[in-house]
Amino acid sequence: MSQSATLQRVQTVDFYGRLEEEVRGHRNGTALLFLYCAGDPSGTDAELTEVQSFVDQLSGVNSEVLRDVSTGVLALTLPGYTLDAAHYQALLLKQHLQGRLEQSDPRITLAALTETPSTQTMKQMAEAARLSTSSDIHIFTQEEADRDQSRILIVDQDATVREFLQIRLAMQGYETLEAVDGLEALDLIPKWEPDLVLTELNLHGIDGLPFIHHIQQLKVKEPPKIVVLTEKRVEQTISQCFQNGVDDYVTKPFSPVELDARIRRCLH
Repeated sequence: MSQSATLQRVQTVDFYGRLEEEVRGHRNGTALLFLYCAGDPSGTDAELTEVQSFVDQLSGVNSEVLRDVSTGVLALTLPGYTLDAAHYQALLLKQHLQGRLEQSDPRITLAALTETPSTQTMKQMAEAARLSTSSDIHIFTQEEADRDQSRILIVDQDATVREFLQIRLAMQGYETLEAVDGLEALDLIPKWEPDLVLTELNLHGIDGLPFIHHIQQLKVKEPPKIVVLTEKRVEQTISQCFQNGVDDYVTKPFSPVELDARIRRCLH
């Protein structure tokens, strides 16, 4: 009889709450693996069956496989596994899926835990797997887990741009707040104290370099990093921004993956 237990949860059940219970039940630590099959984002029963088949053959391991039906992400625990041992099994799982389900294109995020992670950290791990553009196994670090402490103020007149950035940044664990113009942003920064301001240069009220200068003159404990995300492509403007203390400059249209990387570099 299999030592593994597979639970297909309906969307109304707390996927992360159930996963947290499972991790907490292993006092000697556990490895936690999130899997997303990019080739079939719907999260089919075939993928769940194959992952279950794989963990069933692990001798002496009481592993549990869970699926978040809202995203198609699978999670499995490997009780007592070190990071190296879990990484090896992740490689074997990846090969297993590629051999049995040719279109699966598995993306894996992995961490070895000695303490129960927060729901926010588990969400970050799941999103790291779901949003990954690489087939390499991603080792989730404490640095990434600390991202949920980072605050980002989004400043843009375009409501569609603000909404897109808010959703994407929130999915990665950042706390976000929005401002529609420079004046609102200058009012919010001392009150909310963001770690980073992600801003357009074309704003109502106050914009461009004067806006950047005013951010840096605000009386706050620590001045926020400033990343410009703008339609302005004039080399002189870009040069002046860097000369005036801007940490990075990204032009629209932009690559979301590249923007993610630049924000991480600024914050860490």
